[in-house]
Amino acid sequence: MRAVDTNVLVYARRVEPRQHEAALRLLRALATGSEPWVLPWPCIYEFLRVVTHPRVFFPPTPILEAWAGIETLLESPSVVLISEGKHHRQIVSDLLRTSSLSGNLLHDAHIAALLREHGVNEILTDDDDFRRFPSLKVTNPFPS
Repeated sequence: MRAVDTNVLVYARRVEPRQHEAALRLLRALATGSEPWVLPWPCIYEFLRVVTHPRVFFPPTPILEAWAGIETLLESPSVVLISEGKHHRQIVSDLLRTSSLSGNLLHDAHIAALLREHGVNEILTDDDDFRRFPSLKVTNPFPS
């Protein structure tokens, strides 16, 4: 299964990024397709934080509008939501011992740990920081 990172959600919602149209097409294809795809809960919260933040986007997306977009995605019969399970603590511990992580990279480690815990081996993102996790295939759906 493939997971969708926050930046794909942001690009699909906001028209300013050059990746907007491609991200919108990608999410529509995933949401209407029959192949399971993954949305980690931390990515949903991060999406809501970013698109509603007035120092990131002006004007910011109204929270209920942003949430309505997420609810539309959650109606997809092929979406799989993931969050922490009983093995999360051990997986995080292993990641922290084997990687040199700190600061903002801990959010990516959280997502990587969730993906590992749920057997998800690929993430769709243009965030190269995910390449720090060798067990995770990073696919950039927005080649330059």
